[in-house]
Amino acid sequence: MPDVIDTLAGIAPGSPLHAIRDQRPQARLHAQASYDSLFSPLSEADASKVERFAIACFVIGLHGRPEMAAFYDAGLAGAGAPAGLKEAIAAAAAAAKGTGPYGHYPKGPLSSEDQTGPVHRLDAASRASLGPRLAAAFEHTHMLVFHPRDSAPAYLQSLIDAGWSTTGIVVISQLVAFLSYQIRVVAGLRALNARPA
Repeated sequence: MPDVIDTLAGIAPGSPLHAIRDQRPQARLHAQASYDSLFSPLSEADASKVERFAIACFVIGLHGRPEMAAFYDAGLAGAGAPAGLKEAIAAAAAAAKGTGPYGHYPKGPLSSEDQTGPVHRLDAASRASLGPRLAAAFEHTHMLVFHPRDSAPAYLQSLIDAGWSTTGIVVISQLVAFLSYQIRVVAGLRALNARPA
């Protein structure tokens, strides 16, 4: 499979940016291995490919990255997503967008950065379109993206109630962490790629 970050950043083989990335072979290798393990898992027992790509599409939507949306939309379709799921995800992401990050640090020198913000809950129509597992996963994903300081064990109960296993919950968190990294790397590389040589 082609290197996903190169694909998303529009980096052509033999280009100066390709050569720069080749100077960090371990970073390239591990980023691709992370993508492969998350989106081509050995087992789908705890999180199906459709669920994984659905969460990815939601994260991309929350970050407003249209240049990455087509790639993950194609992955969602390739995973066998039912009709209407792509549109349901897009609607959920549009309703959930914010600025962030929100949350509160323990009392101390970082408290000056505390910022109050909404905790997103999906509406009834989105819940019906997505089903209980994805609805719970999207609300948890929103928490991780916009309220990373506020994440706490109490927020995990809704995932368990919706049928997510402990391993599945870890997968959701890994997806959000990986995609947050990938989005930033791709944005930086695309900015460099747009500069005159």
